Amino acid sequence: MTTAAHTATSPAPIGEVGLVAAPSWLSTRLRSGEHPDVVRAFDRARAAFIDGRRIDMGSLAGSLGIDRTSLFRWVGNRDALLSEVLWSLAVPTLVQAEHAATSPAGAERIAEILGRFVDDLITAEYFRHFLRREPARALRLLTTKESPIQRRYVATAEWLIDRELGAEPLDGAIDAHSLAYLLVRVSESFTYADLISGDQPSALRAGQAFRLLLRVP
Repeated sequence: MTTAAHTATSPAPIGEVGLVAAPSWLSTRLRSGEHPDVVRAFDRARAAFIDGRRIDMGSLAGSLGIDRTSLFRWVGNRDALLSEVLWSLAVPTLVQAEHAATSPAGAERIAEILGRFVDDLITAEYFRHFLRREPARALRLLTTKESPIQRRYVATAEWLIDRELGAEPLDGAIDAHSLAYLLVRVSESFTYADLISGDQPSALRAGQAFRLLLRVP
């Protein structure tokens, strides 16, 4: 999972899709450029997360010289802040996965991009620290509709499907949105296997499952 600096706009279309599909109150404030204090608080929380530290709202407020009430007015509650920090780290990871993909087009390219993304998530130590430290919260934010992360990931997968396979993927056997949702659930299952089933996370098995779903030989 890459740690490129947070910016108001994403560096590639694959990084824009999720935020457009599922904006939040905080993401809108961050992107508008009208709230420098919000950006400052967010960047400090993001840096703490990358350092492997727990984002604590009291400590964060103190480091900014404000009280907790002001911080909540700036960024919302802890789950809202964590969700945006997590997605801000997913975006450059998706961009990197697309840039690194060598498959020219089609279903194989989708499978490779998503496989690389899963591998980056599994091997990012600071991200694994978060999963081990707060497993229940992590699964709730990352794999349910409690936060916008899953909706953004599904939207990104659907965008890839539309681009690479067209409006009727797999000869019309399934619609693009349903296929995207299945791919995301596969991704989640193998990325968070240790939290879900006690199994070992595996980018290899995720890639095999992506190829199977996408009918890649």
